[in-house]
Amino acid sequence: MPRFTCLVVGVDFTGSNGDPRSPDSLHYISPNGVNEYLTAIWSVGVVVQDYDADKMFPAFGFGAQIPPQWQVSHEFPMNFSPSNPYCKGIQGIVEAYRACLPQIKLYGPTNFSPIINHVARFAAAATQQQTASQYFVLLIITDGVITDLDETRQAIVNAAKLPMSIIIVGVGGADFSAMEFLDSDSGALRSPSGEVANRDIVQFVPFRQFQNAPKEALAQCVLAEIPQQVVGYFNTYKLLPPKNPATTK
Repeated sequence: MPRFTCLVVGVDFTGSNGDPRSPDSLHYISPNGVNEYLTAIWSVGVVVQDYDADKMFPAFGFGAQIPPQWQVSHEFPMNFSPSNPYCKGIQGIVEAYRACLPQIKLYGPTNFSPIINHVARFAAAATQQQTASQYFVLLIITDGVITDLDETRQAIVNAAKLPMSIIIVGVGGADFSAMEFLDSDSGALRSPSGEVANRDIVQFVPFRQFQNAPKEALAQCVLAEIPQQVVGYFNTYKLLPPKNPATTK
C-alpha cells in the first residue's frame, strides 16, 4: 500500500460498550491500563501506521456526551482540539484515548455515518489531485451495535466514488452481522434507494478471532483488500504516483 495514505481513527464511545468503571466494559479503566479497545488500537495501528508518511493521525470519538455542555457528539476529536485533532503515532492515539475516556460520558446512539461523511469531505477535496498523492483510510473501532444502518449504507456508497477506504474492527463478542453486511464481500453494497457502490471499500475485522493469533494473521486480515482498493482507485482515474510521495501530504 502506498505511503501517502492518510489514516483517520474513529473510536466508538457508546453506552453499549459498558460502564468504563466496570471490569466487564470494553472501555474498562483498568489498573493495568489495558482494555479491549486499547489492545485493538495498538494491534491494528501497528499494522497500518507505516502506510502513513508523517504518522500524524486525526483521531475522533463518537457516541458520547462531551464537556462542557454534555451534548452527544458523533465526531469529536479525542484530544478535544477541533483545529488540531492529530495524534503523533499510535502512542499519541493511545494517550489521547486514555486522557479522553474519564472526561466523557458513554451514551448513544451508535451512528457511523457522521464520521464517514466527515472523512469523505476531505477525500472529496482530494479528487482534484493531479497525481496519486492522497488516499484516506478510516479505521473504525466499535462493538458493532449500529443504529444508523441506512444512513451508513448511503455514506459508504457515496464514499466509494472517492479516494477512501474503511476498516471496521469489531471488539467484544456482539453480533457483527451488520458489519459483515457493510463489508459486502458476497455482493455489492446498495444504498437504501438502490444505488450500487461502484467498488468495495469496507473491510471488517472481528478482533477477538485474532487476539491470540500471530500478528501476521491480523495484518493479513486488516490489509486483505486495502492495497487493491487504493491501487484500483488510482488506476481508474489514471493517476500516477508523484516522484516523492512522502513529501506530498
